[in-house]
Amino acid sequence: MKRLLTGSAYVVADNVDTDQIIPAEFLSYNPSDPQERRYFGMHAMSGVPQPQAGLPGGSLPYVEAGNFKSRFSIIIAGTNFGCGSSREHAPLALAEAGCQAVVAESFARIFYRNSINGAYLVPMETTRRLVDSIQTGNELELDTAGAILKNLSTGVAYRLRPIGDVEAIIGAGGLFAYAKSIGML
Repeated sequence: MKRLLTGSAYVVADNVDTDQIIPAEFLSYNPSDPQERRYFGMHAMSGVPQPQAGLPGGSLPYVEAGNFKSRFSIIIAGTNFGCGSSREHAPLALAEAGCQAVVAESFARIFYRNSINGAYLVPMETTRRLVDSIQTGNELELDTAGAILKNLSTGVAYRLRPIGDVEAIIGAGGLFAYAKSIGML
């Protein structure tokens, strides 16, 4: 697993659900077909209401129209990110769009585990409400091993909760690859 991630922030509010992350109308693509899989990225976060009230820069779409990748690689969220249905397509869509990590106050458990088990992205938790101090477009540096998020645009650093043992699963490329690597499969 890459331990130092850098990129632009995309800030969203509380309770962003899996239907907002990848709306049901886009679930017809085949995730095992590389040509179709990229369409999940094109439509990532397309159900998030625009604009995000009170969040500077939140009126920008996560993926610009006609593109498959986002210019924002680190999502900063409030509480309960990934709530709603248990669709594995949600973290897959974010990964296809180029998201490397989501830093949130809390995650829905199934989204958190789907992110790890598929090694789609790094879900990191914070004890501080970052959506009030980080703006969409800020340049960030995330040290996953040290559990530190630095806002390179402002110079402020934030301590996060350590990711713990699941780092090995993400680093191996997902749950099945990890199980193979330790002789379980």
